[in-house]
Amino acid sequence: MLLDIAIEADWPAAPDWEDLAHRAAAALATVAPELANPRLTASLLFADDAEVHVLNREWRGKDKPTNVLSFPMLERDDLLDLPPAGPPELLGDIALALETCAREAAEKGLPLDHHAAHLIVHGLLHLAGHDHEISADDARIMEQLEIKALALMGIADPYGDH
Repeated sequence: MLLDIAIEADWPAAPDWEDLAHRAAAALATVAPELANPRLTASLLFADDAEVHVLNREWRGKDKPTNVLSFPMLERDDLLDLPPAGPPELLGDIALALETCAREAAEKGLPLDHHAAHLIVHGLLHLAGHDHEISADDARIMEQLEIKALALMGIADPYGDH
């Protein structure tokens, strides 16, 4: 998958956020092979709370910032049926909010880059048609994929109970 990454907020200079995003996408493609399709592209915006707040209000009707937003462009069935040869296909867009991510990481006692990697994986799974809000089974499937992908990156289970 090709990632189009923009860092528009004052994310810390280290680590290399683009490298982190690429590693997260590669790890996820290992456990969710539909995301290994070379035709796929996705955009990832490292934003601040103000920008994510505007996006959340405009697109979801929620007047507050959130940690990650995902805007899928492909239906899951279309993703699963996508042949590897052909023109690029936009999987969708993801936006991360710096202040919310940093606050959550601090509350959980996690490094910011570990929490951001989790949210990138989480956002990509949403782009791939997974949704933890549908049912407990769907949430469990999504969590297991996240745990496996993050483990490949050397990041501990973000849920701490698996």
